[in-house]
Amino acid sequence: MTTDPRSPATGLQGARCSGCAVAVYPADDTCPRCGGPAESAALSGAGTLWTWTVQRYAPKSPPYQEPPGGFAPFAVGYVELAEGVRVAAVLDVDDLDTVRIGMPLTVTAGSGVPRARPAQEAA
Repeated sequence: MTTDPRSPATGLQGARCSGCAVAVYPADDTCPRCGGPAESAALSGAGTLWTWTVQRYAPKSPPYQEPPGGFAPFAVGYVELAEGVRVAAVLDVDDLDTVRIGMPLTVTAGSGVPRARPAQEAA
């Protein structure tokens, strides 16, 4: 079983329990609900914002690397995917005032942490 958190479509690779069918992210060999075996499963990446906040200070370095223009506050949140999994992600939005709990988002994984964009922009 792979624990690589990337899938071809969204970059999100989770797992689904063979017994109770619960989905998990990141992937794990064992179901956190029933303890049964879990199989690798690509996750859709489609979800809604469950909760969020603004990171107003630079994260600890390393591993954080300040961008060339310096630190700027950014949104982070939990996105509840269609599969029922909540994924922590950086919210890639142009205006923090547009962020709303329940807004549709698309989550993708790449290098570093997962990132989420408003669904209409992610397509």
